[in-house]
Amino acid sequence: MERKKVAFYTLGCKLNFSETSTIARSFQNEGFDRVDFEEKADIYVINTCSVTENADRQFKRIVKQAQKINADAFVAAVGCYAQLKPEELADVEGVDLVLGATEKFKITDYLNDLSKNDFGEVHSCEIEDADFYVGSYSIGDRTRAFLKVQDGCDYKCTYCTIPLARGISRSDTLDNVLKNAREISEQNIKEIVLTGVNIGDYGKGEFGNKRHEHTFLDLVKALDEVDGIERLRISSIEPNLLKDETITVVSQSRAFVPHFHIPLQSGSNDLLKKMKRRYLRELYVDRVRKIKELMPHACIGVDVIVGFPGETDAHFLETYHFLNDLDISYLHVFTYSERDNTEAASMEGSVDKKVRSKRSKMLRGLSAKKRRAFYESQLGTTRTVLFEGENKEGYIYGFTENYVKVKAPWNPELVNTLHEVKLKKIDDDGMVRFDFVTNTETVKA
Repeated sequence: MERKKVAFYTLGCKLNFSETSTIARSFQNEGFDRVDFEEKADIYVINTCSVTENADRQFKRIVKQAQKINADAFVAAVGCYAQLKPEELADVEGVDLVLGATEKFKITDYLNDLSKNDFGEVHSCEIEDADFYVGSYSIGDRTRAFLKVQDGCDYKCTYCTIPLARGISRSDTLDNVLKNAREISEQNIKEIVLTGVNIGDYGKGEFGNKRHEHTFLDLVKALDEVDGIERLRISSIEPNLLKDETITVVSQSRAFVPHFHIPLQSGSNDLLKKMKRRYLRELYVDRVRKIKELMPHACIGVDVIVGFPGETDAHFLETYHFLNDLDISYLHVFTYSERDNTEAASMEGSVDKKVRSKRSKMLRGLSAKKRRAFYESQLGTTRTVLFEGENKEGYIYGFTENYVKVKAPWNPELVNTLHEVKLKKIDDDGMVRFDFVTNTETVKA
């Protein structure tokens, strides 16, 4: 009997990538063969995101793409959007199954019959029932692995649907995180990225209770001692949860790299309060200052939202100048979009969409300037590069420990290897050229 084929498409964050990999392994354990999404499959699983309007629209496009490849294929939707608006997804033509937050990891239990449904079947829990933890990590997809350590969030940011989609803050046990890290290292994967919804809250709900059994600092210290892991990277951490002790430990770490991604969202204290963020801009300045004091070469990425309700020109310029003066390396810019069942959606002072777009463009320009300045500051330094596995128009790319993207002529022998290099010059495409550094000589790339 021919084995069934399954394909996956992941929208959204690193956490989704880690969970898709875990769901894929459950299919393989049931005798399915995994194929690329562009190939003909019997089942297409789409892991959805709800953070932006764009992700919502993308879902319909991806369903059409799957149907074009195989009109008879069974299409399943899982993930955040599937939890928030299951009926809406079930109504999309071609969708056969929608699974919510707790059901997605049991997807193979719902696949007794793979014939197409006239209407999408929904299995979705009340989000209050999403109170247990399912560990996951990505492997075999990339040079690096995404290791999930935490899920859910207890914060009440007024623009955010994630608590509604993923439930309360809860954590993997420290022992299981370390076990997963060892499994990853045994697969010859060189870098692990820690991921979660609010990873600085790690330890809460570790054994199903509300208190912290361990802290994020405990996690960092324990992972740093796992043999075989070359690099550990923190994906994103709230500024109020990034403590001095953690920054100090990373600065002295064997494996943790000098790269931090710290959400800001606004440089205006007025808007931070309206967003119900748990810090003011002064704390953010302090976090950046502490990192740069201990690791002058550290890369610092920033999330920022433009067009939040009530954001005046003065508020926006306050954010722009705040970021311009800050010693950061790049921005992830999000244009605010109204999300159902959030407090911000009913706030007064809606910003015109053309104004949102203009402000977003200005901050993206600032991000390009910041990244260029950071790259220029690294020229002439010696760094370690981990090379990726893709041949892009005759070039291979990789990242230094402090997240400088480099390029060299394609060489398959470099894939998934670490090399010491001297950063030399910035190409027209913004990538950095380098010389390989060996014990006796420098080889040009």
